[in-house]
Amino acid sequence: MEKNITVKWAGKMTFIGEAASGNVLTMDAGADNGGLGLGHSPMDLLLMGAGGCASIDIVMILKKGRCDITDCTVQVSGKRADEMPHVYTDIHMHFLVAGSNFKDGVVERAVKLSMDKYCSASLTLAKAANLTYTWEVAEG
Repeated sequence: MEKNITVKWAGKMTFIGEAASGNVLTMDAGADNGGLGLGHSPMDLLLMGAGGCASIDIVMILKKGRCDITDCTVQVSGKRADEMPHVYTDIHMHFLVAGSNFKDGVVERAVKLSMDKYCSASLTLAKAANLTYTWEVAEG
């Protein structure tokens, strides 16, 4: 399966990314690097993409299992190397899943399936960085 996107320079250090779907987003190097601070940094987008990919999997798995899920939030933190090219060396994802009447282990199973089998973004990053994850369940 091939994916095609376009990234176009928009002046200074700002770029517009467009997916084949037509959806766009703004990327920016940040004011410290000559940008205008108008968008996300590409490195932040890597973490957001992994968090979004895993969260989509988790919600889909729980809904397919007829769970009464009301919220899914992931906090993603990444540590980068001090030397160039400042790659991510460690990434941690913490999932907070809310709902009611979850059967024992159902959230754990969903998180593990996403992170170990289905989330292509996280599995890609895990080839380059130490990727860890935790989860907690909240009633509501």
